[in-house]
Formats: sequence, C-alpha cells, structure tokens
Amino acid sequence: MKIHRNDDVLVTTGKDKGKKGKVHAVDLQKERVLVEGVNLIKRHTKPRGKVRQAGIVEKEAPLHVSKVMLLCTKCGKPTRVGFRFLESGAKARFCRVCNELID
Repeated sequence: MKIHRNDDVLVTTGKDKGKKGKVHAVDLQKERVLVEGVNLIKRHTKPRGKVRQAGIVEKEAPLHVSKVMLLCTKCGKPTRVGFRFLESGAKARFCRVCNELID
C-alpha cells in the first residue's frame, strides 16, 4: 500500500473533503486508513464499570485509501506516489510532483 502510518494525507472526496490529518492506522486487507480528526462518527456507549463513562462518544471511522492523497514532505502538495529502487537495492517511495524521495 502506498500510504503508511504517520503519513500526512489530504482527504479528496466525501463530507471531509479538503481536510488534512495524520494516519493513525492502516488496514491492508480492507484497504482502509484511520485519519486523525477526519470522518468523525458518534457512538452511543454503555458504561463499563469505572473504565468508561456512558454517553455519546465521537470517534474516527476508517476511510478507503482511494479517498486520500499523500502530502509530500518536501513540496507540501498532495501527490501520487511512485516507487523506485535505490542503489542499495531498497525500495523507496517518491513524490510524482517534485521527484523527491518521501522515505
């Protein structure tokens, strides 16, 4: 997958279009990402002893990976991600806008 944990991303579609956030988790099987402060949903929760209080809790729901674009660390623009093999043989991601390595 081209999006990794701790990447900064921009939401391109949906109710949160234009919002930026950091990726908390990636689900490879379902192709979903959990982005900080984006796609907030409300859940009605029951109390669990002294651990959790009852009420309506807002939390983030996962987004499909096609709805986000990676923000380049060098140029700061949303970009598609390409892959290159370095001279050491390692595979690295690069920005298709400015051609700089991301990792």
